[in-house]
Amino acid sequence: MKTRAQIISEINAKMAEVFEIEESVITPDATIADALELDSISLVDLVSIVHQDYGIKISKEDLTQIVTFNNLYDYIETHQKA
Repeated sequence: MKTRAQIISEINAKMAEVFEIEESVITPDATIADALELDSISLVDLVSIVHQDYGIKISKEDLTQIVTFNNLYDYIETHQKA
């Protein structure tokens, strides 16, 4: 299992690369939709990245609860497979 620090580092780097933003914009309390300027297609990309990199499928219900990057880190940390 990955540590929280590893998850944060990997997610931040991947989001910065895929969404072409500065990694400094990605802070734990930043709203994902605002920081990544998400639309519905970008949201699919985000879910796909988490599934590909961590083997975690985010349900629609869970996705509505993931608002900040901190929420995303928590979700990955608690749902990753050992």
